[in-house]
Amino acid sequence: MSEPLEENAPPITELTKGQRRVLGTLLEKAYTTPEGYPLTLKSLTSGCNQKSNRHPMTDYSEDDVLEIIDQLREMGLVAVVHTESGRTERYRHYMRKRFTLTEPQLAVLTELLLRGRQSVGDLRARASRMVPIESLDDLREALRGLTALKYLQASGSLDRRGVEVDHNFYAPAENKRITASDSDELESDAPESPRGSPQSSASRQPASAPSTATGSDSRTVTTALNAVRADQGELRGRVDSLEDEIRRLKGIVEDLVRDLRG
Repeated sequence: MSEPLEENAPPITELTKGQRRVLGTLLEKAYTTPEGYPLTLKSLTSGCNQKSNRHPMTDYSEDDVLEIIDQLREMGLVAVVHTESGRTERYRHYMRKRFTLTEPQLAVLTELLLRGRQSVGDLRARASRMVPIESLDDLREALRGLTALKYLQASGSLDRRGVEVDHNFYAPAENKRITASDSDELESDAPESPRGSPQSSASRQPASAPSTATGSDSRTVTTALNAVRADQGELRGRVDSLEDEIRRLKGIVEDLVRDLRG
């Protein structure tokens, strides 16, 4: 049995580094290794400190994680599960009870809690290992919903290629707020000139042929670089997924070996 959730719990707007890591790990393991979920304290600690799908790396002790669990329990985000055998306490998240989110939104938040700021291309690849996200348009729909709820921040318009996003649960002292890039601000704030006005006419006249060519080349290079970064993000996400699957299969083999020896 698990603990009842306290009614009328206050809204959650900030999480510490430790709270983000423990909560993100519980969320991730619920998606990727459901056969081992809810997690024991030992497996939760190992998940927090694992070398892949985490930034920054941590070295929490079981006592550290237990202290963070108590904090999250008070916030209504984590519960203790008492199994029928009663031998080992296990822990589960209560994100679906404390937040109204779609499954893609929950997967997106999971990745952001575990890694922090990242590109939209990286995020799609990584979140897709937990919940199917068929296209960037599907991802942007989830991101817009999180932005409307003030759970997400972005470096610019979500429709722009190369934009980076992050969760919005940082404390002000962490100084992790994202501000829109200068190029985004200039592009979105510059007023359009009426047709035929001197400004419009001047803007259509290139200062010189070399200058025009240089600007075009620069935009072409930027577009190509953004495409390469997006492809790299997809590949990194696939590698992360393979590493998770290898660890899961290794755990199954180890359990089988222990059963045979026992």
